[in-house]
Amino acid sequence: MKIGFDGKRAIRNMTGLGNYSRLVVESLSEQYPDDRLVLYTPSTPDDNPRLKKIKYADNVSIRTPAKGESPLGKSLWRVRSLPALFPQEGIELYHGLSNELPMTIKRAGIPTVVTMHDVIYRRLPYCYSAIDRHIYNIKYGHSCQCATKIVAVSERTKLDVMEFYGIPEERIEVIYQGCDRQFYHKADPDEITAVRQKYRLPEKYIVQVGSVERRKNALLSVRALSELPSDICLLLVGRATAYYNDVVKCARELGVADRVAHHSDIAFADLPAIYQGALAAVYPSYYEGFGIPVLEALASGVPCIAATGSCLEEAGGDAALYVAPDDARDMATKLNLILSDDNVSRSMIARGNKYASRFSNARIADTLHRLYESLINK
Repeated sequence: MKIGFDGKRAIRNMTGLGNYSRLVVESLSEQYPDDRLVLYTPSTPDDNPRLKKIKYADNVSIRTPAKGESPLGKSLWRVRSLPALFPQEGIELYHGLSNELPMTIKRAGIPTVVTMHDVIYRRLPYCYSAIDRHIYNIKYGHSCQCATKIVAVSERTKLDVMEFYGIPEERIEVIYQGCDRQFYHKADPDEITAVRQKYRLPEKYIVQVGSVERRKNALLSVRALSELPSDICLLLVGRATAYYNDVVKCARELGVADRVAHHSDIAFADLPAIYQGALAAVYPSYYEGFGIPVLEALASGVPCIAATGSCLEEAGGDAALYVAPDDARDMATKLNLILSDDNVSRSMIARGNKYASRFSNARIADTLHRLYESLINK
């Protein structure tokens, strides 16, 4: 098969949607070396080491606009001009990896797949500006209506797509995403110590990974921290928004400001050791499409507490503990249980290792490949 992909996020984004895009392409490339995979992207890849597998895979090519192909700009080349290229380039199926397909995709005359990661702009509109909500609704709604098949990364996202865009259930297939294989690698104590020294991390800490924004709900973690032993710290890892000021203010009011650390510049390769050096991971987000930090924590062998209300129970299964996203007392109670009872901690780690194994990249590649074959054969 020769499959085309929206490669913009894979090439330019080093976080969530970019991680998913690279994981899909890398896994398919390794599992199915006889297939040809073409990433259509408006920008040329740089020397980022995280692009190495894509750039040097024998069966992956990166297609950027040729001279004269994008007279109205590279962005419009991606959203309007691509479908005309697919027949002449032998593309048998096109997969939009990050919620969208070209606006003219019907002209391609080939099967299409779009992965919908979430519809949070509809579910929690206060998290987005009015213009962003309008643009996302048009682009992503159009993609859902036009796609031959929609891949939802969770049952929650599937239900949201059905509710907000009126898509029948039979047009949606849930294929859970995975996490980078580095999180399954157990770091030795020296690695963990080196990373702790590199970032000057506290000796005992709870970690929360993800942008420090309102939806991710770091305030709950700070409030819970105030009820933990005084030698326990909270480490926030991710880009800070204006909401971080609220987090700092809350920490000061509760007298725990000196126990809250924040890093926005953690190297991706260091994240497994960051997780594994923690006593526990927390992810109290109000709403997610999947919740990859939960899976990363379980794969890293760390007890995890997540919030109820969206899809995080799917990401963590029976391996994690759950709290309501506004119940700081319950989070503190559960964290104190993990910290004080080695049997509870060990049991959660064992369940986490078992549950995380369900999300192997090979399984994801196989499921997607079967979907591609079925659509092309029709």
